[in-house]
Amino acid sequence: MGMQKGKASLWYETPPVIAAAASIVGEKEGEGPLAGCFDRIETDAMFGKKTWEEAESELQRQTALLCLEKAKRAETEIRYLFAGDLLGQIVATSFGVQELEIPLFGLYGACSTMGEAMALGSMTVNAGYADRVLAMASSHFASAERQFRFPLAYGNQRPLSTTWTVTGCGCVMVAREGEEHPQAGEKPYARIRGVTTGKIVDMDSRDSMNMGAAMAMAAVDTILQNFRDLEVVPGYYDRIITGDLGVVGQKILFDIMEAAGYDIRGIHMDCGIEIFDSAAQDTHSGGSGCGCSAVTLCGSILPKLQSGEWKRALFVPTGALLSQISFNEGQNVPGIAHAVVLEHM
Repeated sequence: MGMQKGKASLWYETPPVIAAAASIVGEKEGEGPLAGCFDRIETDAMFGKKTWEEAESELQRQTALLCLEKAKRAETEIRYLFAGDLLGQIVATSFGVQELEIPLFGLYGACSTMGEAMALGSMTVNAGYADRVLAMASSHFASAERQFRFPLAYGNQRPLSTTWTVTGCGCVMVAREGEEHPQAGEKPYARIRGVTTGKIVDMDSRDSMNMGAAMAMAAVDTILQNFRDLEVVPGYYDRIITGDLGVVGQKILFDIMEAAGYDIRGIHMDCGIEIFDSAAQDTHSGGSGCGCSAVTLCGSILPKLQSGEWKRALFVPTGALLSQISFNEGQNVPGIAHAVVLEHM
């Protein structure tokens, strides 16, 4: 069972495991530094569909099926699916996973959704309510741009503080240890040792073109809460990995963490910085979107934990909680971040 730690954390005495992981990305992501890490690179941004939103749904469907294939499990062997995306009423998810007929918890945590899905999935498995669940998140550059900013045909200039929404979907199977795989001898990627649930942090940011600034303080808040709750210091982790702060948000993170007495520069990694070569690919501050941290986790982070290159990592996806309505009405852009403690088996 899980043990409550401090104000916002859980520590699992019998931790669930990540038994399988799958990642599918778009062409631009397949041209970046992590190209060799992903399971599949899709050159058709429409995924064979008529609209961008349908394309993202198909991206989710294919990624979930690929994860099940890699886990050697059928849809009927999965108790619950925790999933979400960036679109209004998470329509990419609801239309994308409908045919799987897996009981669904639809989630919206903006770009922190993968962390939220894994946290809730691990709680469910640890409590004995499921033997196996899927946790998944996606984003699509074109569907997100149409919803939050401008139609692609408008061709607006992007300030250097902006990030590029990742076209990608990541999916993991979280399982009770011993229930992860029907074939003996195949090693899970990692244990989910604990979670720290973030709270909403509002820094009075109103710039939809600078998500890093909106989310950085939320990342700081959750990381510091994790340190306090678990009574650890930065060196406890081989890596502290934020979701998509980008170059701008990373600098803010470093400055505030240093002011709080912690220097994490040597162990920090940001998925939004890792996924693109910002200079060569013209992505400015880096990558963003629900799919950014999800595909980086599945393609790059988990294999390093599985191999033992890293013994322990703190995975902290970050989200900017805005909608096109709230932004157009002049409201602030609050942030949130959820942390998942991942350990080598």
